[in-house]
Amino acid sequence: MLIRKINNPNFNRLWNNKILLKSLEKISEHGTSFSAGISLAMALGVRPLAIMSTPDVEKENKQYACANSIASGIMKFAIVEAVALPVENAVKKIDKNPEKYLKPFTVKNLAHSSGKLAESKSYKLAAQILKLGTGFITAVPKSMLTIALIPIIMDKLFNFKPKKSESAAPQKKSPTFTGRLTTELPHKLGKIFDLPKFQNFVIKHQNQEKDIAKHITAGTDMLLTSSFAYQTSKSKNIQQDRKKALIYNNLISTAITITGGYGIDRIIKNKATKFIKKFAEINKSDPKLHKYIEGINIVRPALIFAGIYYGILPVFSTFAAEKIDKFLQKNN
Repeated sequence: MLIRKINNPNFNRLWNNKILLKSLEKISEHGTSFSAGISLAMALGVRPLAIMSTPDVEKENKQYACANSIASGIMKFAIVEAVALPVENAVKKIDKNPEKYLKPFTVKNLAHSSGKLAESKSYKLAAQILKLGTGFITAVPKSMLTIALIPIIMDKLFNFKPKKSESAAPQKKSPTFTGRLTTELPHKLGKIFDLPKFQNFVIKHQNQEKDIAKHITAGTDMLLTSSFAYQTSKSKNIQQDRKKALIYNNLISTAITITGGYGIDRIIKNKATKFIKKFAEINKSDPKLHKYIEGINIVRPALIFAGIYYGILPVFSTFAAEKIDKFLQKNN
């Protein structure tokens, strides 16, 4: 059935579609921005609706969970635009003119058998680590800003006003990236590419290039949730009796999302192998084919993890967090 669909001329024309190919190219260049955009859309719409529809949960706990979802989505997107986007644009410059930013040995070493640096598995892995890694390194400040934003959203959206002594800390403005930094950033990232240890790592793990987006997403979620739990427990902006339910909600959601995400991705990845091969055959003459496939490998885990975390889990995690919190209160 799958092969019959793939061989259908109309189906083939779909995968030659210029809009689709351009979109996949952009996703490959801006994977972190794409993931943040998906998260923002789901965090502002799907997840709050699911949380508020959860039965047998105290209204305030649902409101805090909604505020957390909205604050998290906003801060993730804001930080991505402030930090990840310049890194993505810098890597794009290196893609187009590697000789300007990389040492000759680096270009030769990472290109090795493939001939072209941009098509080398080890180089693509290195580039994705730098681009997607911005989400990981900004996870802690993101959690801090999310915590600061929650009481503001509670006030504006649910008319819940904290005590004056517990008012939210003033927000720091996102750093402004000047033209000078935009010019210097590719050179600074080039120095990371030039590191022998970094080159040895990406060459050794080059076959993980297809899965790097999934692994970094999972690692970022774990760090973000851990930081969020710690920051929530210490926060003076969130009511003491609502903290544990909010923490449990995040812990449950992240644990199930990562476990389920890996399982579902493994199933879909195996079933999609023939599909991707046919896609490569149809577009084999296109010099940007490697970018299209890279884009597909970013879209797949991004949609899976976001779909589970924002769409499927909110009702269960909100309900379970409420029950765990009540059970522990009774037994303390």
